[in-house]
Amino acid sequence: MSARDPVPVALIGLGRMGRALEALAPDRGVSVVARLGAQAMARGVTAATLRGARVAIEFTRPEAAVANVRACLMAGCPVVMGTTGWSEGAARLEALVAEHGVPVLWSPNFSLGVQLFLALVEEAGRRVRGVAGWDSHIVETHHAAKVDAPSGTARAVQERLAGSLGQPVPISSVRVGAVPGTHELLLDGAFEQIRLVHEARDRRVFADGALQAARWLAAGRVPRLYTMRDLLPDLAGEGA
Repeated sequence: MSARDPVPVALIGLGRMGRALEALAPDRGVSVVARLGAQAMARGVTAATLRGARVAIEFTRPEAAVANVRACLMAGCPVVMGTTGWSEGAARLEALVAEHGVPVLWSPNFSLGVQLFLALVEEAGRRVRGVAGWDSHIVETHHAAKVDAPSGTARAVQERLAGSLGQPVPISSVRVGAVPGTHELLLDGAFEQIRLVHEARDRRVFADGALQAARWLAAGRVPRLYTMRDLLPDLAGEGA
């Protein structure tokens, strides 16, 4: 397969994200060769049901996600995993990658803007650290149907900020309407406030990032657990 050929991909999960992925795939150099919904997952994900996919993109529910990833790796298929809210943690994925020798890219948020937002948050923490009289708080807002709270992205913001700030940071979660996703960092002084905000305007921003991640993973990667942070340098090189 040349760099210009469509990457054959299997979609695991046919909800809103699955529909967004399929709609955007042709414009992003991806060919959807398998579509696995709840019934297909119940019967079991196998090499046959993956239909020759070079990568599987998994957006399902927390209780099913790790089993889906395990099945794909057993079939020798790398996985882009976007499900959040599962409790086993990155260590479980790392163990599966080591066991099967197949790479996985996991991210709580595939927006490229969120990756830049995380870098800005980390730098803000370094700047504020040690300055007296400043407090910090994270506020995240998502659609009413979102299962996990706080969101995986909010937890990533919290982790990055706490590391550079040197202290824990609280999160407030709002679930309302059909909001795709908004994350806000508040830095509050006695008489002033700084706000850093990332606002997703359309669910396609997540689909776009996941499809780029699938193409990147299909290019051939050393078996390990990757994140969008690993992908960004290569995307910057493409845009240079």
